[in-house]
Amino acid sequence: MAALVAGGLGGGLGYTLAKDHDNGGSTTVSASDNGAAQIKRAPGTIANVAAKALPSTVTIEAEGTNGDGGTGTGFVFDKQGHIITNNHVVADALDGGKLTATFPDGRKYDAEVVGHAQGYDVAVVKLKNPPSDLKPLVLGDSDKVAVGDETIAIGAPFGLSNTVTTGIISAKNRPVASSDGSSTSKASYMSALQTDASINPGNSGGPLLDASGAVIGINSAIQSTGSSGGFGSGGQSGSIGLGFAIPINQAKYVAQQLIKTGKPVYAKIGASVSLEDSSDGAKITDQGTGGAAPVEAGGPADKAGLKPGDVITKLDDSVIDSGPTLIGEIWTHQPGDKVTVTYKRGGEEHTAELTLGARVGDS
Repeated sequence: MAALVAGGLGGGLGYTLAKDHDNGGSTTVSASDNGAAQIKRAPGTIANVAAKALPSTVTIEAEGTNGDGGTGTGFVFDKQGHIITNNHVVADALDGGKLTATFPDGRKYDAEVVGHAQGYDVAVVKLKNPPSDLKPLVLGDSDKVAVGDETIAIGAPFGLSNTVTTGIISAKNRPVASSDGSSTSKASYMSALQTDASINPGNSGGPLLDASGAVIGINSAIQSTGSSGGFGSGGQSGSIGLGFAIPINQAKYVAQQLIKTGKPVYAKIGASVSLEDSSDGAKITDQGTGGAAPVEAGGPADKAGLKPGDVITKLDDSVIDSGPTLIGEIWTHQPGDKVTVTYKRGGEEHTAELTLGARVGDS
């Protein structure tokens, strides 16, 4: 279980000039009639993919009514002006704040939040008076991503807009609980794509692309060695090559729900589980949250025969080592999906099939 900080806020930094003497093989050079070099970049190169994707990415600035704010990233979802980003990128602008989205060519638009899902860490904003030439990024299939596939990340690390970095898919289905590091922040849960593409504060909400330029994830969090408490605090830590993205198949479903109703819909099993660190599984608690029963009467878990004290160790074929891992895995599904739960009770292993229920909203 990775305990992470969300990479949503930009900040100032100092930097020095450096030269890159690498003339590696993604380009060809020929002499023109006037003696100047002409560079031709072949289709499929990183430069070619980036050139096509950059015009459809935006740098998002969120400002709260109290003056707090930060910088994140988003990308064009449809021609109507909807932009996908992270919930924690727009959080400061909720309840009367201000949002702007700036394209790489300098065009800047006011925007408003259409809907946000704190648990998924996904939000949709809409440009006010959107231009007619919007080009939505092509969405890939995150279920078909393989470890070792090339990745390209676009974002605004530390406020440096339109930055492109590259790497590979380092792992799939990585259980991640992330927050912005503030004392009031609630955790978001995901079964993430892990990448070593450099992701820093300000990259949040930006697209993670495959080699063809299709979006396979939303860059959302990093593991950091910093001890400052995360990107939401005064000292911000940077990339160590452990970045995490929300798979686009999940994000697409969430975005469509937000555009349709303004509220997120979560799959649920109808049981409260411990969120403490564990390696044994997700234990159903003896007491529910907010006065609710630990196992919801008539809910999916209740109908399947689960009881307080049971320890869930698998959801279908996915190993469950903690409560947050279980939550993230459940949220990769949709309400109505049928799943097989493996659990332990009194040292004995049992299995049960259940149909996932639905919860509307973040409350």
